[in-house]
Amino acid sequence: MKSPLTSLPVWVRDNGSIVSCTEKIKVMRENFEEIKQIAQDALEDGLLMEVSETQMREALHHLVDQLVNPYLKQKAAIEKSYPH
Repeated sequence: MKSPLTSLPVWVRDNGSIVSCTEKIKVMRENFEEIKQIAQDALEDGLLMEVSETQMREALHHLVDQLVNPYLKQKAAIEKSYPH
């Protein structure tokens, strides 16, 4: 069963300023709703296949921890080129 996200954080940039663009916030909400549904489906599948709920949750947390920021090197290069 699909349940809506109850709350999302106020999105902020690395410098602490708030991301206020309505379209950006809409995209973030849609992305998180999709991720939540996919994670929920994976959890339910695992439970139906008799996998431990604790192990499923740990695996999902581990999956998030493995996400890579593909822009990290680009950001460092930009900051190096334009020192404050």
